[in-house]
Amino acid sequence: MVKMFIGNLACNTTPEELRELFEKYGKVTESDVVKNYGFVHMSNISEAEEAIRNLHQLQLNGWRMNVEMSKGRPKSTTKLHVSNLGEGVSNPVLRAKFEEFGTVVECDIVKDYAFIHMERMEDAMDAISKLDNTAYKGELFGRGELVVFAVYKNKFGF
Repeated sequence: MVKMFIGNLACNTTPEELRELFEKYGKVTESDVVKNYGFVHMSNISEAEEAIRNLHQLQLNGWRMNVEMSKGRPKSTTKLHVSNLGEGVSNPVLRAKFEEFGTVVECDIVKDYAFIHMERMEDAMDAISKLDNTAYKGELFGRGELVVFAVYKNKFGF
């Protein structure tokens, strides 16, 4: 079984819609939606890779989905909340900015804010001290100053 992460889902997206969409590429064993993201389990890797190739950045209910293989987070990460993102900010751009400070395990944009999971707390704290209340490339982060803060860190990753 292969687990995929589907980010940037519209709030009205249902597990059934995801299942129907992914079943075009193979057998779906499970589909779930949690707020603005979801998970789809497919029976084999080649079917999952085909689904990713065809569905990544596809619009569903007016939102462009991010479809990728699910990556288990290390048990200990520091989660950052980043707000005031402009419309032009993409996951790769945001991830690259935070990777200047250390390893980014996960980067999820939800509307005009994002959650960044960093591997090391020291790197996350460095990113906060350097990026909080700063304007970064005004054309990308267009809603004023970024607000960056740590949400939590624990040995379970939640």
